[in-house]
Order: sequence, then C-alpha cells, then structure tokens
Amino acid sequence: MASTPDFIRRQYEFAAHIRDPEHQPAPADVEDRRMSVYRELFYNNVEGFLSNTFPVLRAILEDAHWHALVRDFYSQHHSQTPLFLEIPREFLVWLEQVHSHYDADVPFLYELAHYEWVELALSISEASCEEDGINPTGDLLSGIPVLSPLAWYLSYRFPVHEISPDNQPRHPGDAVTNLVVYRDRNDDMGFLLINPVTRRLLELIDAGNDQSAEQLLHRIAKEISHPQPAVVVNSGFETLEELARKDIILGVKRQ
Repeated sequence: MASTPDFIRRQYEFAAHIRDPEHQPAPADVEDRRMSVYRELFYNNVEGFLSNTFPVLRAILEDAHWHALVRDFYSQHHSQTPLFLEIPREFLVWLEQVHSHYDADVPFLYELAHYEWVELALSISEASCEEDGINPTGDLLSGIPVLSPLAWYLSYRFPVHEISPDNQPRHPGDAVTNLVVYRDRNDDMGFLLINPVTRRLLELIDAGNDQSAEQLLHRIAKEISHPQPAVVVNSGFETLEELARKDIILGVKRQ
C-alpha cells in the first residue's frame, strides 16, 4: 500500500471501516458523526434486502443471531458482482461455505436460505414459458414433454416448505423432501411437493433424451422394479396433467 496514491488508500480505509467497524479504524480526519451515517446506511441497505429475501429465516433467528450473521457476511465476503439484486445469491454462496459454523442451533439454516432464495431467483429470471417448438396441447404421454425453464425441482434433507417460527425441526426428515418451485405464465409463484418418482421423471425430461413420457415412465418402472408398469404409467400421466396445469410442463415438442 506504500506506493498506492493517497486518495485510493483513503478509499480503502473508508471501505474497510464501513465493512468492519469493530476491527478497522475509521480515517483519522473524518468526524465519527459523519462516519456513523455511512456505517448505518450501508449496513441497513444490505440487511434490509436480506431480510426481505429471507423472511422466514429472519423471523426464526433472534435479533442478535441474525445481525451477527449479516455482519459476518458483510465484513468477510467479497462479492463478485456489483448488482444489488445479486446480494442474496452472494449471501447464499458465503453461507454454503460457512454454515456449519452457524447452524448448531439451526441445523436447517442453509437449506431454508436456499429455498427462500430460489423464489427470488425465479421471480427475476429472464427465462420465459413461451418457447418456440412446443405444442402446449399435445399428447403428454406419447409426446416428448418439455420442462419449463422457470420450474426448478429441488431436494432437501429438511421439510423447508413447512419451517416457521413455530415449526423448527431439529433433525432431517425420515425421507428427502422433493419440491418443484415454479413461475407460471401469469408470473405467479408456486411450489409443489412431489414424490421420488415424479422427481425422477422431471430429471429424465430435463436431460433432453427425446423419449416420450410413456417411454420414460416405463424406464422408471423398471428402475424401481415395479410389478405393474402400467400403474406407474397411468399415475405418471395424471401427474403430467397436473404439472401441465401449473406450467411446470409446457407441453410437448413439435414433431
């Protein structure tokens, strides 16, 4: 820093103090009353945006716990983007790396944060349900189904969709929680709890192997050694109809 121009050195000192006022001294010639305005303004902006993105997590954590978490992120993490809307994603990146240090009392900390972030990510995504080459009224069983780019299938150890201040599980569920979080053609957000067979079907559709839904369902029936493949196919068809009604499946590929 000895060869750094004075005005840049001062900017670094100013920024370092704003990020971590407990450990980084303020510039010597700046009145503390003025520095406090910047300290509060910058921190409150970040904390407020995180509170809005992670409302359940914020409601669960006591004030001291929440602000300690945000302060640590604010002082430790070096974001890779200047975009304000990307702050929650940066928070999630940081939390993935350090959550084991914080989640002794909140074992679902990272998974809940991820689930809440997904809603923001989908709400601001520039992807669209309106895509060329799709027949929205085609036969869902004999056709090649198309998964919406605005539908994300997710698996969690904890039932994150049920967590609230009054429901905080101490241990993972007996089974994995499989969910689809989606944005439909009206830009409304929703989520759907799905079983492992449906998740596997969405995986295969997403893989883009150009097989019909019927072929994929027969493949799944074989994978799980189901004694009656027709049952899997019929149940899968009903599921596809529900997924299509919610714009999770957009239709089938045009031939």
